[in-house]
Amino acid sequence: MLHLKNLRKKFGDNVAVDHLSLDIHKGEIFGLLGPNGAGKTTTVNMTVGLLKPDGGGITINGEGSPEDPKVRCRIGVATQALAIYEEMSGEENVRFFATMQGLGGALRKERVAWALDFVGLTDRRRDKASQYSGGMKRRLNLAIAIVHKPALLLLDEPTVGVDPQSRNAIFENILTLREQGATVVYTTHYMEEAQRLCDRVGIIDHGKMLALDTVDALIEAHGGESRVIAKRAEGNVEISTSDPLGELQKLQATSTLQTFRVEWPDLEHVFLNLTGRSLRD
Repeated sequence: MLHLKNLRKKFGDNVAVDHLSLDIHKGEIFGLLGPNGAGKTTTVNMTVGLLKPDGGGITINGEGSPEDPKVRCRIGVATQALAIYEEMSGEENVRFFATMQGLGGALRKERVAWALDFVGLTDRRRDKASQYSGGMKRRLNLAIAIVHKPALLLLDEPTVGVDPQSRNAIFENILTLREQGATVVYTTHYMEEAQRLCDRVGIIDHGKMLALDTVDALIEAHGGESRVIAKRAEGNVEISTSDPLGELQKLQATSTLQTFRVEWPDLEHVFLNLTGRSLRD
């Protein structure tokens, strides 16, 4: 669905994307992760045709570059910065963007109703967007992105600042869209979201792809060891190990454990091991 080959972009002396190649398959949810300044947003902006690459190429669905309007109309985008008009109703917002996508007449009416129903905003469709909660605005943002039923959907931090119920609703929406055949590129700083949703994950930094695989394979390759943390009468103990159950058995054989827990490696460990633990601003 999305083919990036040797993609390059510089801003002055800053290399934002450095010979990035990537293939995203039809019908998958692909997580694009990276620290601040890693090149995620620049990659997304080139993918949707907002930025022209300095080199390399982008092909969508085998049809050509997003610089071609006929190709670009197959893309849906929900940006981190909400793309909604606060003084318009939810329904007016979705109708406006449906019109921008070339929909009209009965088809536009049908798609607007479908999109609002899909994100659970039918009952509030006539209220101004300014009256919506943060979670409702995020769901409206998603409705705008999908009203034309794009084959490729790019979601940039789609759950920032939302309540748990809205976050879960957005997750269910994304999984349903995949079942309906959409391909989703999902950028997030929330590792647990990527671990829950994504079929594959790519981790980039300094514009380069550091690792790309399924979540389980990334954890196996880059997650590091588990940690056994136990409380004993004679003091606490922490052990890094590839065999946590074996270490627990050894501890139980030599002392009485008051409490214990095992911290298994996860995608956050992978991310920090690959990109470092220093702060990024």
